[in-house]
Amino acid sequence: MEPTPRTATADDGTDLRLWAVPADGDGGADGESGDGEAVLFVHGATYPGRAVFAPAPAYSWLAATAETGRDAFALDIRGYGESDLPDGIDAEPGAAEPPVRADAAAGDVRAALATLDHDRVHIVGYSWGTVVSGALLAAPDAPAVASYTAFAPVFRPDESRVDDFDPGDPPRPARVVTESEARDRWESQFPEGTDPSAWRDGAAFGAFWDAVHGSNQGLAGPEDPAVRAPNGTLVDLRRAARGEDLYDPGAVEVPTLVVRGSNDPTATREDGLSLYDALGDARRYVELAGGTHFMPLEHRRGGLHATLNGFLDAVAEPAGRPSGSGRR
Repeated sequence: MEPTPRTATADDGTDLRLWAVPADGDGGADGESGDGEAVLFVHGATYPGRAVFAPAPAYSWLAATAETGRDAFALDIRGYGESDLPDGIDAEPGAAEPPVRADAAAGDVRAALATLDHDRVHIVGYSWGTVVSGALLAAPDAPAVASYTAFAPVFRPDESRVDDFDPGDPPRPARVVTESEARDRWESQFPEGTDPSAWRDGAAFGAFWDAVHGSNQGLAGPEDPAVRAPNGTLVDLRRAARGEDLYDPGAVEVPTLVVRGSNDPTATREDGLSLYDALGDARRYVELAGGTHFMPLEHRRGGLHATLNGFLDAVAEPAGRPSGSGRR
């Protein structure tokens, strides 16, 4: 099922795109009924909600979630996808701080949550989206949610990666990623010497790229097509790689799942376990063999879907029954 576009509005008037797939047989995601459960997906540093979570029906984590009876939503944070562009995105380098830092993005997630009239809402953060979601849920005025899943989390990147998060000197408001760079980054995560088709469908990259390039992030050009992404995320991640925790995971008070693919060089095992160890008692850690940072679009995405669904089912168990919390 193709997602339906909706609009949420942030406190400062920024319009945000929210992509919705209703639970099977239910109208909740299109606004007709808000009863039951919903899952809100929050994207990472470069690519927007639809491109990662629902670029086509065959690769839709939203649709897979809706099949479990939960309304599914994916947010485009400001500056991403079809949401409004932030002020300063076209400024000259050094003229202003790179826009869309984690605190602004957390406000966008809060605005999206405010549009969901459901009995229970779960959050799934992905990559930098785990920084955004974690900061929101660790805040003193955190919104009430039923659970949190940190997929492919980036929490305390190794100090050797500081230069990977360089916004430039003077800092640029945005960075440009070409189609070939996006393809090469993904394929570099497959085991050396293997055919990409062993890890993802032949149409997966095209569906993903068309979704992001066809949004407000797309840039026209005579040669390699490209997209633009705000650099506020690089400022956040550079601080984290220098040893500064951007939020306190111990302040997250809801059941939390940490999950990553074993071939993911961005969300490393060491970093995932650092996040797991810093969380409270209601936590789980799961590692799925063979998945990369782009696992939602790969052959092994079914295992990711099943892991999330099993966690959400366990969270929904009546009080007093064992939830299976703990590393496994």
